[in-house]
Amino acid sequence: MSDEPSSQYLSGRIEYQQALDTVIEHARHTLRIFDYDLHEGGYNAVQRYERLKRFLLASTNNRLYVVLHSVDYINRECPRMKNLLREHSYAVFIHQTNTEARMAYDPLLIADDLHYVHRFHYEQPRAELVLNDHKQTQPLLHRFEEIWHASTLAVTATTIGL
Repeated sequence: MSDEPSSQYLSGRIEYQQALDTVIEHARHTLRIFDYDLHEGGYNAVQRYERLKRFLLASTNNRLYVVLHSVDYINRECPRMKNLLREHSYAVFIHQTNTEARMAYDPLLIADDLHYVHRFHYEQPRAELVLNDHKQTQPLLHRFEEIWHASTLAVTATTIGL
């Protein structure tokens, strides 16, 4: 892996899926995900689950922060993400946006404040992949933090019932 900054515009869903894997592979400390519901990102796929699991197992200090507009997909059809949450409840945090953040429509995956995939709208496949560029990543990191602060914990490792 080169340490030189690079960027690439993506126009299709397959390119987008590959870019997500690339960014996850580059992550060493922190992954931040903002998405509508994780469905388009393929987060229930075995290979995506294995990459995220390797990231979390690499260090007990690694963290995965996820913010979604809807948690229905995760709760009903994404057992692998729920399994990651159960196995690594100390490191995985899944939030849902509050009303003030519902106008955000551009999914993000940010790794270590250096790498990202930014999809321009969740209904369109167009995106940008940027690697090794701290300066270019900062505005999106700031955007993620704003969305994170306008969200609340929505999915937990345990189910509490009566």
